[in-house]
Amino acid sequence: MSRYEASFEIDSKTDAYAVRRILSQVYDAVREEIRSVREGSDDASELLREFEALREEAKRPAPGRLTITYERYDDEFDD
Repeated sequence: MSRYEASFEIDSKTDAYAVRRILSQVYDAVREEIRSVREGSDDASELLREFEALREEAKRPAPGRLTITYERYDDEFDD
């Protein structure tokens, strides 16, 4: 498994706005994926709630850190 991580320090209102936009776009992408592929499954509902919570929390600007982690497994997709 490969692991990649990037952190973004939020130390101004401009940074907080950028994080808000990032999380809003991620939420929209996850929502669209769920609609087209996973609609109705329990894990999809939970996943959407988690990303919605992130998006809502980012609406209140505050100092902090956004960390994105991408873990890439050695397996391949089943066709």
